[in-house]
Amino acid sequence: MPHIVRHVSQITLRGLEPRLLAEVQKVARRKGVSMNKAALSILKQGAGIDEPSDTTRIGAAVDRFVGSWTKVEAGQFSKSIRSLEQVDEELWK
Repeated sequence: MPHIVRHVSQITLRGLEPRLLAEVQKVARRKGVSMNKAALSILKQGAGIDEPSDTTRIGAAVDRFVGSWTKVEAGQFSKSIRSLEQVDEELWK
């Protein structure tokens, strides 16, 4: 009898401990993807077949901070750098 290999494209995970669930949620937020895509990313990493890393890109070290400010914090920052956005017209003549 021939051995039949089926492609399984869907599984259900049960019994995720709170720490693992929190990590999946953290990855989903950080990457801006669904919980499913985050879980797949973690599974690939654990299996040693993770996606190509983009961590060598200039500025990648601060990616985790993008979008992490509240509206109040962003407003305070914008206010604090307002003077840096002024152009000294005399210097551009």
